[in-house]
Amino acid sequence: GETIYSYSRAQAIEDGVLVDLSQADSIRQHWKYPFACTSAVWAVIEEALNRPGQDVSGLCHDISTMAKLAIPTAPDQELVRFRVIIAGRMQELKLHIGPGDTAAPVLTLMFRYED
Repeated sequence: GETIYSYSRAQAIEDGVLVDLSQADSIRQHWKYPFACTSAVWAVIEEALNRPGQDVSGLCHDISTMAKLAIPTAPDQELVRFRVIIAGRMQELKLHIGPGDTAAPVLTLMFRYED
């Protein structure tokens, strides 16, 4: 049937539902595809940035490293579950790898309970 309503990744980024992290140096070093996180994950990152010695690049590096370590053992290569410490607290995250607004792959970081 005909599509009644669609909500694009670009709209989600524009609305703040997703936060584009693709321009962070450490994201560009780790990933070749567009990378965004949910606003809930971004809120934890922002909270961590208020602590001394924290910056976006370092936090993204830690997240990327732990995600990459989890990829080889993930039962589903499209959805990688992993844990990472952000500002002293363990966070359970998942990284979805799949098509975005086009068939080209994109990465979306979210909490385990988010879809």
